[in-house]
Amino acid sequence: MNTWEDPESLAKHIGTILRDVRGEQNLSLQALADLTGVSKLTLGNIERGEANPSLTIIWKIANGLSIPISSLLMEKQQVKVSRKNEGSKVLSADGSLTLEPMFSTSHYYGSLETHRAFLKPHSHYMADAHQTGVKEYVTVMEGRVEVRVGDRIYSLEQYDSIQFPADQPHGYSNLEETEAVLHFVMIYS
Repeated sequence: MNTWEDPESLAKHIGTILRDVRGEQNLSLQALADLTGVSKLTLGNIERGEANPSLTIIWKIANGLSIPISSLLMEKQQVKVSRKNEGSKVLSADGSLTLEPMFSTSHYYGSLETHRAFLKPHSHYMADAHQTGVKEYVTVMEGRVEVRVGDRIYSLEQYDSIQFPADQPHGYSNLEETEAVLHFVMIYS
């Protein structure tokens, strides 16, 4: 279980991990800014734990570093239990999607991670392309969702699943009156 009791704790954790990973990859803040499209000032604020980055910013950083998003969010533990509303949460910029990272195969670099996500009624979330080779597996646990992959739209009912290469723009639409619950598995090759 993560120890994030407030956004400040999570922000400090993300900053520490980001600084460590940046150091391991021998990147300056400017080089990281160039890789991610996130300003040097913002990256510095994140590393110092002075900024609570949105889901979009965290995705940009993870993609730029070619690491799973959960590498920035999860603590390393032997046995893990992931309970709804007890872990870290990351919100999309418009607040339509809440992502709860669940598990990753390693602390900093892993080949697999899982997330649960909550998509508000009548809302949409568009994701940028992830790094090359990422496969995304999504199961609708509650609700009905339209998934856009490239130019195609797929309608999924409760317990339907989809798998696709996530190195292209993709998105999720909840057209229902109730919140949709999604389960994501991301595989990095």
